[in-house]
Amino acid sequence: MVSAQNTGSIAGVLTDQEMNGEPLPFANILIKGTTTGTTSDFDGLYEIDGLDPGDYTVVFSFLGYETVEIPATVEAGKVTQINVPMSANEGMALDEVVVTTVSRKDSEVALLLDQKSAILIRESIGSQQLGRIGVSDAATATTKISGVTASEASGDIFIRGLGDRYLSTTLNGLPVPSDDVDRKNIDLGLFPTRVIQNVSIGKTYSVQSSADQASGTVNITSRELVGSNELTIGLRGGANTNVIQDGVFDNFKLSPASAKAPLGYYSFNRSVQQLITQQGWNTRTEEAPMDYVLNLVAGKKFGDRLSVLLTGSQSRSYDYGQGLFRQFRSNFIDDTLTDATRWRKREVTSGLLDMVYFINENHKLKSSSIFLNTFTEEIFEGGRNGEGFIFEETDPAEGLGQFVRDQNIKQTQILISQLLGTHRLGQKNSLQWALGFNNVNADEPNRIRNEVNFDPDGSFVQLGRTGGFQQRKSSQEIQDREYNGYLKDVMDIIQEEDKSFRIEVGVNYRNKERDFESVFVGVEEQSVNTVNPPSIDNIGAIFQPDNFTSGRLQYNLLQPDLYNGKLESMAGFADFNVGLNKWNFNAGLRFQRDEINVGFDVGNFPGRVGETNKEYSNLYPSLNVRYSIDDRNALRLAMSRTITLPEFKEIAPFEYVSQVGQVTRGNPDLEASRDLNYDLKWEYFPSAGELISLAAFYKEISDPINRVQDRGSAGVFSYFNSGEKAEVIGIEAEAKVDLITAPENEEGLREGSGLGLVFNATRMWHEQDLKEVRDEEGNFIRTFRYKGLTETGLQGASDWIFNASLNYSLEGANPFNATLTANYASDKIFSLGAPEIQSQSDTFYNDAIVEKGFVVLDAVLIQELGEHWRIRLMGRNLLTPTIERTQLVRPSTTNIETEEVVRSYTSGAQISLGLNYTF
Repeated sequence: MVSAQNTGSIAGVLTDQEMNGEPLPFANILIKGTTTGTTSDFDGLYEIDGLDPGDYTVVFSFLGYETVEIPATVEAGKVTQINVPMSANEGMALDEVVVTTVSRKDSEVALLLDQKSAILIRESIGSQQLGRIGVSDAATATTKISGVTASEASGDIFIRGLGDRYLSTTLNGLPVPSDDVDRKNIDLGLFPTRVIQNVSIGKTYSVQSSADQASGTVNITSRELVGSNELTIGLRGGANTNVIQDGVFDNFKLSPASAKAPLGYYSFNRSVQQLITQQGWNTRTEEAPMDYVLNLVAGKKFGDRLSVLLTGSQSRSYDYGQGLFRQFRSNFIDDTLTDATRWRKREVTSGLLDMVYFINENHKLKSSSIFLNTFTEEIFEGGRNGEGFIFEETDPAEGLGQFVRDQNIKQTQILISQLLGTHRLGQKNSLQWALGFNNVNADEPNRIRNEVNFDPDGSFVQLGRTGGFQQRKSSQEIQDREYNGYLKDVMDIIQEEDKSFRIEVGVNYRNKERDFESVFVGVEEQSVNTVNPPSIDNIGAIFQPDNFTSGRLQYNLLQPDLYNGKLESMAGFADFNVGLNKWNFNAGLRFQRDEINVGFDVGNFPGRVGETNKEYSNLYPSLNVRYSIDDRNALRLAMSRTITLPEFKEIAPFEYVSQVGQVTRGNPDLEASRDLNYDLKWEYFPSAGELISLAAFYKEISDPINRVQDRGSAGVFSYFNSGEKAEVIGIEAEAKVDLITAPENEEGLREGSGLGLVFNATRMWHEQDLKEVRDEEGNFIRTFRYKGLTETGLQGASDWIFNASLNYSLEGANPFNATLTANYASDKIFSLGAPEIQSQSDTFYNDAIVEKGFVVLDAVLIQELGEHWRIRLMGRNLLTPTIERTQLVRPSTTNIETEEVVRSYTSGAQISLGLNYTF
């Protein structure tokens, strides 16, 4: 609500001391000297909102109970939380009453009231609860919400089984950029809990947000200062169980480029060609690779109008895994690495500066700026055991194995700067606006690749024979710049107890531009065995200037690959909200025009130079209906139409080569998908803080976009509208219950043991057709059907999702919390299958690659010592499951179909111990 930004609320819980602290329903709450008031619901919850900032006296009364008067101060944009234990006894002391003033979006009471009264199907979790259960970042926070899971393999967030493509992420309601160009959304793990007021997920569409979504919108609300000042420092240290094992801990491999990246800031002013001879090729070693996090939170209020909050952190983490990599082509084995090994180091520096300024009681300005620097270094190698095989590289009779090493550093720097304003123009009219600027530099400034053949039983090593780029260095630079904003006017035409009418109208604007450049420099020898490295661990010994001067080694230069992408999105919307007794109707209409232009100059495109232009202008309606059966039960219905736009990388035909040699290429002919969304939900609040819900949803996606293994090239994936229609039907159930509630003492404070359980499950049925493409005359062009299949599942969607969290708390002078969390998502399609020879699609095809389901188990222990100290012990991914991708293979020689593992690895458990001190 816009008006909530320049007004405040009084809210809380009333309990019945005569009934051992049970919620007290139907009590009267009144602002003394006025007619403004409310009554508590079945759970004892109440809220009086829309109050101007100032001092008030609140009167609490109930027939047969002592009337209580409590002084309270209301601040704009915040909730004054007053929890009152009502008693029939006279002489109640005011120190039995708990009065706190917290940010509205931080309070559990306010969030629960918002969820009960919200029109949209939206769920939120605030920083109070996140801190209590030990959640450290926004990504983990989302998994505490029903129907949401995070993939350990891809890092993506899935809402109702639908992943990165179908959701959107915003910060304070404005779009934020991705830190990885392979994804649409930013890694939510980059937002630590200390910069969050709350995380909310809107599972139904509202015309006030972008129509580029289908499964929902994740919105992060940044923290504001609570109180007059704050100063907290924290330190956490730990290790990954895979990293500390023998042979890894004392020999953790890094790229030579990392020597030029102190604290994760890479700086080395050399061209890619100069790096061939002026920088090493061999790996270096880092001893004692231990994880750590340092953080600081500082804030101060200046007078009555300005508050400033600053947070900063520096973290370092290490990961190691070994497993299997295999690639099949037309049902026959192509490449095999039985010891595919990865070392990864990640350093993240983050900072938030939040400033709030109240011009007066009717006008508020908020500035929020976030800086993120992420430095990731990955070393991949395979074939050291002598069992590596790369198709067509050597003849088996030669007795040579293939060894592959890829060293890559990625540095992403993100600046998000926002300015937001709220203005109360009158009793029934308010204005809200926001401006944002995002800048992203996402670079791979120094990538090193070696492919060699070697004798596992001897010392013979030779450079790879196929192509001129098996020994290469490369760089990739990406800069994204985005301007965005919105303007919204809210008009409360009718504001009565049993009926209301509100109109919201506004505009949105987004302008995003990307500049991309990729440079490859290969090295090839004059002829086979002209130059031989002394060993696979000293391949760099041969890349000396005299070998190039003599001609024994030669540069292989390519013209740089370039593309420039532009996205302009303009929208206007009108939203109407009508409340009639127990009914609430919200209907809206949004007109949105999206224009995507990508000009490219890439080597793998016929003619090299080209341009892709996409323009989509559509009306996007939404309808949300809520029927309140009583104070505990509500029914919700939602219907909407949305769109799924292609990304720049998906329509620019640049080929990106992964560490294992798989190629992903954009497709200029890709078109947007269109989505129809239907939701029905029942919510039941059995008591304060508890929730039971059941929801059903249906989605129809026209022209779904999928990653498909392309025809005619081994290991090449691309993006296609591979079907006419996809359908998703789902059922979602959630239970949030207090198994044991800590009793209240004589002062109304909780004391003793409590046990809470959160469990949610989602079952989905999904399918999409596989189409054949023909021209206007009916002539065959291509097919996505293979081995007789005319339909398949939706890429990235799981049949089952389970999330569970068990929280034990011991309330008292030194509170203790223990939380055990488990997440599971069943098998999902990683990449759709496709025929390789179009005319023989029943025999020569590549089947779908499937990511197998696995369980992630986390545990957190938190002990508070007095008012200042907090100790936290965390264990992430405690089960260390094997993460596998499989593929069905049926060679024509046997015609027997088997399920083969094409990728497997484990990520170790992360164990850490943290200490925080609050001044």
